[in-house]
Amino acid sequence: MPVTPPTAAVGPYTLSLIEEAAEFLRVPVATLRYWRHMGTGPKSARIGGRVMYKTVDLENWLNEQFDKAS
Repeated sequence: MPVTPPTAAVGPYTLSLIEEAAEFLRVPVATLRYWRHMGTGPKSARIGGRVMYKTVDLENWLNEQFDKAS
């Protein structure tokens, strides 16, 4: 069964909290925080004091990781 994060639709974007993004990518939240600190993970933004990810950016980043591995 595919894992899809619970998300909030905001305008044309669907946003995920860091916990939801971690679940979608199947990595610990701490790993996403580290990647964000190092600038190597998916694009993110702090909105209203929370780190948010656009679902399309999570999917694009994941696809890039598979492309690099090929």
